[in-house]
Amino acid sequence: MFDNSIVLNNGVKIPQLGLGTWFIDDDKVADAVKAAVEIGYRHIDTAQAYGNERGVGEGVRTCGIPREELFVVSKVAAEHKTYEEAMAGINETIEKMGLDYLDMMIIHSPQPWAKVNQCEDRYVEGNRAAWKALEDAYKAGKLKAIGISNFLIEDIASLLETAKIKPMVNQILLHISNTPIELVEYCQKNNIAVEAYSPIAHGEILNQLEITTIAKKYGVTVPQLCIRYTLQLGAISLPKTGNPEHMKSNAQLDFEISAEDMELLKNFKKIKSYGDSGVFPVYGGKM
Repeated sequence: MFDNSIVLNNGVKIPQLGLGTWFIDDDKVADAVKAAVEIGYRHIDTAQAYGNERGVGEGVRTCGIPREELFVVSKVAAEHKTYEEAMAGINETIEKMGLDYLDMMIIHSPQPWAKVNQCEDRYVEGNRAAWKALEDAYKAGKLKAIGISNFLIEDIASLLETAKIKPMVNQILLHISNTPIELVEYCQKNNIAVEAYSPIAHGEILNQLEITTIAKKYGVTVPQLCIRYTLQLGAISLPKTGNPEHMKSNAQLDFEISAEDMELLKNFKKIKSYGDSGVFPVYGGKM
């Protein structure tokens, strides 16, 4: 699985399976990164909002693998909606991580988190300003690729009106029971790679008996079925875990979901609740 990659619209290769680091503490994440790299992961995803960029950078620098063999990603804070804020944040991230460059940085959300699910303002001008900062950092060689996250079709369309460089990815909530097919197809049609965060629905999909039954049919775990599903949609998948055993298991994906089951999973009923995680804006909550 670790050999599978996708070529972005600027020719850069990105490993199709990555490690998400949300909720891994800064003082623990370096060990998680090193464990993942030892297992075979070469794609590590963090964000300014995660509060663990320093630790991820430490893990990258001390894992024993040449820097150029790793694909390291962070995200511009959702609140940074001016050129100056975004550029300062990009520079701070690179410095904090102790790296010469990042393989990719993306805008974390078209709206500041406190406004997600609470207002109609899509921050068109703010996103254009933040994107200009990413473009300039990309041109300066600080970033090898740039992209967006949580952008809807309307957000992408408005950004493309003024962008000099097309986004290379759109990282979105994508998992069984939440498959925004229209958005996925729009991105793919526009040569914007789709990244799936929370492919295991922050664990809530484990409570769905029908999904457990399908996983058993293939002789795999529910997380393996979920990750494989996103990969077969053509997406880059970013399961989050700090547990080395889960990292290993999440990468054991040498099976194929049938076309019939893919259709069933695409149309699987929406899970009613993300449990305690439902308070987070990405799962429909409000800050």
